[in-house]
Amino acid sequence: MPHCWISPVLQCIVGAGLLFGLSSCASAPHGLSAQTQTPRIMYEWHDDGGPGELAVTLDLAAQTASYTRGGRSIGWSYICTGKPGHATGTGHFRVTEKLGLKYSGSFGWLQDAAGLVTNADATPATRVPPGEVYFPAPMPHWMRLTSTGVGMHGGVIPHPGLSASHGCIRLPMDFAEKLYAAAKVGTPVTILAGADSSWQDAALAATQRLEASAMPDMDAPDGRAW
Repeated sequence: MPHCWISPVLQCIVGAGLLFGLSSCASAPHGLSAQTQTPRIMYEWHDDGGPGELAVTLDLAAQTASYTRGGRSIGWSYICTGKPGHATGTGHFRVTEKLGLKYSGSFGWLQDAAGLVTNADATPATRVPPGEVYFPAPMPHWMRLTSTGVGMHGGVIPHPGLSASHGCIRLPMDFAEKLYAAAKVGTPVTILAGADSSWQDAALAATQRLEASAMPDMDAPDGRAW
């Protein structure tokens, strides 16, 4: 079967959705469910744009984040943080850098001439076989929190509620742009061990609303959180 060639730049952007699934900034997709199911609500965002500053609170145990402005709740989202061995640290931080697209200096993937991923958990030190190329992982809507390279950015959340990254905080892809636009250098971010159960009520209510409005026989999503 012939393969379509895609430019490396486009591969890096589109590949984020395919390769963020299991590791911090690079991993390959596994089997996807073909069963019809109600899409999972990954976030809710209703920033009123009113007075007060944006503040972010991350709950590692629940793998969720809550967002306030001037003390008012303006949303919540699932997140994906560091897996065992690469735990995301707790504490009080501030956004110190914003970049529309940053490439990881620590993780990526190997790809062969046919465009197939041969190693989804590579690093710059990984030996690159002849005919293959190392791609550093793209991290769209990057918001740095530490000098050691931990930040928030868009990425796939393969199993909401479970950690999977190498330490960064992944946000749902389509939500990351919204938070990036609202945040600024200096926005406070608190990372707690957790768990705060308040997000569960919001998530359940959102899912129930979606189920109530769902049309029968709709095509199911493929399970990828892009």
